[in-house]
Amino acid sequence: MTMASFITLWIEGISSLLGILEFEVRAFLTVGLVCLICGLVGAMVMANRMAFFSDAMAHCSFAGVALGMLTVLMFGYSLKAGDAQDWLVPLVMVLFSVLIGFGIAWVRERTNLATDAIIGVFFAGAMGFGALLLTALRNRSRFDPEGFLFGNPWVATDIDLFYLLILLGFTTILMIGRQNSFLLSSFNQTLAKSRGTSTRINQYLFIVLLALIVNFSLRAVGVLLINGLIIVPAASAANIARNIRELYLWSIGLSVTSGLGGLLVSSHLKLPMPEGPPLEFGPSGPILLIAVFGFFFTLALAANRAWNERFASGRSNPNTSCPEHPDSPNEPFCLH
Repeated sequence: MTMASFITLWIEGISSLLGILEFEVRAFLTVGLVCLICGLVGAMVMANRMAFFSDAMAHCSFAGVALGMLTVLMFGYSLKAGDAQDWLVPLVMVLFSVLIGFGIAWVRERTNLATDAIIGVFFAGAMGFGALLLTALRNRSRFDPEGFLFGNPWVATDIDLFYLLILLGFTTILMIGRQNSFLLSSFNQTLAKSRGTSTRINQYLFIVLLALIVNFSLRAVGVLLINGLIIVPAASAANIARNIRELYLWSIGLSVTSGLGGLLVSSHLKLPMPEGPPLEFGPSGPILLIAVFGFFFTLALAANRAWNERFASGRSNPNTSCPEHPDSPNEPFCLH
């Protein structure tokens, strides 16, 4: 039995057990897996100040899709045949994103240009390349701009779940195995190098990981919103977490809550109209709006906690212990 067949049987069993349709099971599993993955890496993206970087990689996947479709044609496959697109297009997308990420890192190391300027140049080049190819392929492709931009987990397939399960395993192993190394490199590169940590290897590994996450998460929330799902729950967690361990736990929990809550809201939210059918809303908007609401809610909680601590201690500045590079997951931290 192949993994795809096992996933199909698993989904059929869940569908029968819960009394819901199979495509609904796939949608909730897809969003749940994407949120778990994004929650795992969000804190590290913030700590490395890579929010704009991950957003650029998401938009560069626009060119990766086009290049993948062109590759399918060049190898003699029909774009209407799903088998080739199931593996060849995602492979080309990931390779292209990794190439863009490595290019940004390489230029940043060898020039005095600001990082955002370098990212902007690569961003513009990738978007122009994607527009060029998609214009040429418009009569021979099944490209769905709306699905690409905003995502549609309701049409997720078993192969999508298979890829996400593998990605979740890879992300978990990498983040656990290199957690201390990643943290040290992000908070203080000089100290990391003095302790024998290769900051360059960490940087390139994390770029590969981001490329995989961005490209395989597009089905759930789309290219315009994937960066929000990476950053916003982590920012919310930073408001209330007291140490690194809590930061990861809160980031994952808030991400999954936003994803599943937004998907549930979108499946029931309809706006009645005077004429015609009611308006239905896609899932990506509610997912991100719930995440943003969570940020402001945790911001209010953090302000209330700070006020209570100040009142209890009788001091004007209670936050006196906030090391730049905590030595253990239970120490306080700052994401400056």
